[in-house]
Amino acid sequence: MDNILYLFLYALLGSIISLSGGVLFLYSKRLSGILEKNAIPFAAGVLVTVSLLGLIPASVESMGSDAYLYVLVSFFTVFLFENVFFNLHHHTDEKKHNHLKHIKSSVPMVIVGDTIHNFIDGLAIGASFLISPGLGLITALSTLLHEVPHEIGDFGIMLKAKWAKKDILLVNIISASFTIVGAFVIYYYQASESIVGALLAISAGIFLYLGTIDFLPHVIESKKPKMTSLIPLFFGILLMIITLEAIPHSHSHEDEEANDTNDVEVFEDHDYESDH
Repeated sequence: MDNILYLFLYALLGSIISLSGGVLFLYSKRLSGILEKNAIPFAAGVLVTVSLLGLIPASVESMGSDAYLYVLVSFFTVFLFENVFFNLHHHTDEKKHNHLKHIKSSVPMVIVGDTIHNFIDGLAIGASFLISPGLGLITALSTLLHEVPHEIGDFGIMLKAKWAKKDILLVNIISASFTIVGAFVIYYYQASESIVGALLAISAGIFLYLGTIDFLPHVIESKKPKMTSLIPLFFGILLMIITLEAIPHSHSHEDEEANDTNDVEVFEDHDYESDH
């Protein structure tokens, strides 16, 4: 019972508590205004960097080169979803109206991608916890730290799309709770590494599409001075590079370290038995 409670608390740390940064921006009038103005370039930088440096390498590590096919399929599935099946983009002369419509059409995919990502974070926390509770806590802290800037970007996109603050908070709490679901799925059902890799790749394809196709064009087309848009773009990129480099986020790498530690312990035990 204690294990279940600890796992729940660790998953909570890596999920609901990671929304704290976004909530701070959301309910501070000054910060909320800053976030809305800079949300698009900041989110573009975060999403593209997370995809290329975080999710895709981790998915390849889990399932091999097949991961690239999943990224490709999910990328163009979002394209079809937005431009063919639902015809969400209407290119007319009403640029300002269509800009807002474009952002609004991106929000569902942001939520879907983030929910998948949160679920995968939960799988990583649960898998690490099975190795040792200490490693589970480290993974949860890592998740918290790399999710905070990501969640701030998500909050900003929804603000830009004119969502009500209470709706932004509710949707993000529901999405973040999938970290807890993921943690208990792996704890009870032992999801295979290839399934985790496929989910990572799908999430990467969604984020890559949103960052490059939906958000980056608005940075280029913006009437604001270019530096005004480029600063939050590069800040988002830099922040995620630092976060990904400084904080362990590859579950497989953590498993290898844990296995190495176990190998050393087994070797030492074998030596001890040989001596006696």
